[in-house]
Amino acid sequence: MNLTELITSVDYKPLSYYLTDSFMLPIILKALAVGLLVCLCCSLLGVPLVLKRFSMIGDGLSHTGFGALAIATILGATGSAYHITLPIVVIAAFFLLRTGENSKIHGDTAIAVLSTGAVAVGSLLYNFSNQRYQEICTSLFGSAGIFSISNTDLVFSILVSVAVLVLFVLFYNRIFAITFDETFAGASGINASLYRSLIAVLTAVTVVVGMKMMGSIMISGLILFPALAAMRLCKSFKGVIICSVASGVFCFLAGFFTALCVGFQTGPMVIVFNIILFLLFSVISYCRNAYNRKKKA
Repeated sequence: MNLTELITSVDYKPLSYYLTDSFMLPIILKALAVGLLVCLCCSLLGVPLVLKRFSMIGDGLSHTGFGALAIATILGATGSAYHITLPIVVIAAFFLLRTGENSKIHGDTAIAVLSTGAVAVGSLLYNFSNQRYQEICTSLFGSAGIFSISNTDLVFSILVSVAVLVLFVLFYNRIFAITFDETFAGASGINASLYRSLIAVLTAVTVVVGMKMMGSIMISGLILFPALAAMRLCKSFKGVIICSVASGVFCFLAGFFTALCVGFQTGPMVIVFNIILFLLFSVISYCRNAYNRKKKA
């Protein structure tokens, strides 16, 4: 297939088609709500994870989610797999924390071992399903994401987002303290291990909720890119958080509606917009720094 045939084969539909169709509109609104809530949680949690140089925990947990989805598929629980995937991913989060504190197994090594192992086991397990390649593609990239969002997904995403927002606001000062200096936080009476575990568990739950739409591989990008983009423009912790959330929400909306209109997968399209915004913010940051240096000189 040449480039012309490839372009003409894409199922282009105007946005008005989805917003006026009585069958599609409820599906779109449900998927949009779930995606925005997941994006909000990922953008918030991504800031302390990136600043602590432990952002790859999202990648490790997303790969673990792929293996967990494979187990759920084999057990016939694809419609409501939270009771299978959630415990597995949360246990993996605690495993990464414990091994990261162990001098014999560093954090990046533990993530590499877990990621590779989970993908290998999950790929082998999919051999026992009826539609191996289609199910692998859906698990990795969320190819049928918006049409598979159920009422259970919506309720669960609302509960998770409320929990993340409430806990983040309540423990904002403690999260700020352990993000920049765990030693000082511990000396101040803050249980750094407890709040590290809290961030890891919230990240694990958010990854599980977002996997169906974004795909188990793509979901980690929602944790990484908004925080990185925000750090190019903002200097304060609060400023980075606000900019990260705004960037993440904007990129999700742009990627979601673009993918909807051109018939592409939602997850990869959202990540592409995140990459574009990150590069744009990097250029702005470079120009600003160059201007400041020239002004000082």
